[in-house]
Amino acid sequence: MNALVALCHFCELHGPRTLFCTEALHPPSPSPSSSQAGAAMPGDRDADREGEGLTMRANSSATQRGEMCEGCRSLPAHHPGFMSIDDETGIRFLSHQHPRQPQLFSVVRQACVRSLSCEVTGDVCPGREGPIFFGDEQHGFVFSHTFFIKDSLARGFQRWYSIVMVAMDRIYLINSWPFLLRHLRLTIQSLQSTALKVFDGEQGVCPQRAVRMNSVFSPAVFPHQRSGNAARSLTSLTQHPNLWASLHSSFSWLLKACGSRLTEKLLEGAPTEDTLVLIERQTEQEEEMSCWEGAEGSVSKPLTHQSDVELGHHDEAPGPRFRSLRHLRQVLGAADFRQVAWHVLMGNQVIWRSTDAGLIQSAFTVLKTLLPVGCVRSVPYSAHYEEAYKCNFLGLRPDVAVPPHVSSSEFSVLVDVSSETSCQSASSEDNICSFYQFSISSANTQPTDKGPTLLNKLEVALSNENLSVDVVSHCLLCLKEEWMNKVKVLFKFSKVDGRGREDTQKVLALLGATGPGEEDNVRLLKFWMTGLSKTYKSHLMSAVRGGERSPSQ
Repeated sequence: MNALVALCHFCELHGPRTLFCTEALHPPSPSPSSSQAGAAMPGDRDADREGEGLTMRANSSATQRGEMCEGCRSLPAHHPGFMSIDDETGIRFLSHQHPRQPQLFSVVRQACVRSLSCEVTGDVCPGREGPIFFGDEQHGFVFSHTFFIKDSLARGFQRWYSIVMVAMDRIYLINSWPFLLRHLRLTIQSLQSTALKVFDGEQGVCPQRAVRMNSVFSPAVFPHQRSGNAARSLTSLTQHPNLWASLHSSFSWLLKACGSRLTEKLLEGAPTEDTLVLIERQTEQEEEMSCWEGAEGSVSKPLTHQSDVELGHHDEAPGPRFRSLRHLRQVLGAADFRQVAWHVLMGNQVIWRSTDAGLIQSAFTVLKTLLPVGCVRSVPYSAHYEEAYKCNFLGLRPDVAVPPHVSSSEFSVLVDVSSETSCQSASSEDNICSFYQFSISSANTQPTDKGPTLLNKLEVALSNENLSVDVVSHCLLCLKEEWMNKVKVLFKFSKVDGRGREDTQKVLALLGATGPGEEDNVRLLKFWMTGLSKTYKSHLMSAVRGGERSPSQ
């Protein structure tokens, strides 16, 4: 998404001012005339200095004209600014006091003035606080959220700020309104709560309200007589030592998340059940966040609530990892792999216990591909045991004991990972067996060599070395779609129509779920039935009710 985020301030002496601006710099598209791949581009390095130079020139010229004060300035004149790089896309997020591109300076300036203008906010936001939307095709569209920061030396004991997002895509910006509002409020609440602590501390030392009531100064000169500090910086108001670095992290994450939140995808045919479930989960998470923020007594998150991991600031811990189902099968062995995969497909709880959380995470990532998305409930790494109704994938620390009723249950399998030597030097993904030993235990006495049919076909593909990993992945995808269609037929026949056991058995025979491994096939179908999307279930029930009413209409 081509957009930028800016923090603006209304100075009592100089009017609206842009304090801090973060924008995304997309990598240039490779051209056939490029000399060689990976070569540094001199012009690109010069572009990085534009923001610094523009900020220095703006600050210098404003200072010479006497139009710059402490409250109007964020970064010093010679500060290089901040930069983060997204490792996935190569996008760089740059932060300066002003935009790096001179043509955007007037756009941000206009957005700043309008966001802090009482003619705009007064008609839309009662009390002059809150979100507004304005703009046009020529100057761009703006999502703005106005707020106040407590200041014991300011008129009315507060100063006026706003955070604006400027973009040319009006529809995209409007559709992102709930997302932007939720995350900007977290940042604003953090700033306000931090400033409120400073305000209360200053008022405890010297109550300004009593001082002003006893002051003999006239209102015309009062702003210039308050301890000689009429315009204080946001850093001074919050006493935050790394304020601008934190804002850079928050704004960069917001631009990245907002840009990747809505994407265009070409769907050939109807969406799959996995797609529907993922959409439903995202909607539920957004609704839960909205309800949490609207609840009384909720505590705001710290300013740096966005994770730097998504911006490439965190390196994954070293060590061997599972790359694919075939790799996992080679490490565990064919018999142990089949036992673990059988428990996964049956819906039993699969527990891994190890000191290496990354190894467990990689194993779960691989094993989850065996199931529809709606059947996956995972706790990657926990310091205590979680019950099976909460998760069917559970990662534990090595010192966590599994309850006796779980270890003696046939509906769980435990994989203990131990290491005899230090694995800190392990850098290759192929040497897991050199550093780890795997012990698999389960109270299940039912043989796993008969079925289910899906597992038998998958193992044939995994054991065929002539098939690449990508081909095996496509085989698994086709098998999952085949059995998911059987699940839909069984759900319609047994749950919606309410047919008896004899009729259901005939349907299972037609679906090819009877014969060798019949019991496992039926268990798989019933477990996968729990992963059907709510959209599909409601659509099916509505269609059935509509068919029942049609004869009487």
